[in-house]
Amino acid sequence: MSEIMVKAIEPTVHELGLSDLFVGVFIVAVMGNAAEHATAITAARKDRMDLSLSIAIGSSVQVALLVTPVLVLSSLIFGPRPMDLAFPAGLVVTILLSVLVTGQIASDGRSDWLKGAQLLVVYLVLALAFFFLPGSSP
Repeated sequence: MSEIMVKAIEPTVHELGLSDLFVGVFIVAVMGNAAEHATAITAARKDRMDLSLSIAIGSSVQVALLVTPVLVLSSLIFGPRPMDLAFPAGLVVTILLSVLVTGQIASDGRSDWLKGAQLLVVYLVLALAFFFLPGSSP
């Protein structure tokens, strides 16, 4: 499935001149979790914010605590070279900012349109930062 997604994205990425970092952090993340995003939005529209936040946060935790270490370990066997967990400082700051904002949003157990707008603005700011960040262009 991932090969199909990468082959579908690749011509557009080359045509638009997007960096590999931007595509990996934003485009692939959104497309790869589209079903979970749709479920979270559906739950939120039905006023089930607890379920919606649980889906969104659970997905991120699953990637951070399961998928990433499994990919690193499997790269020792299957990859052309081993991966490591040494992330650039910009990505670490992004993760720290995301955790702090998520904690602030979820801490009081309530939600409204302003908190949703805040999350969208944070996502947009991070997307713009990664878009204009110098990285390896295709």
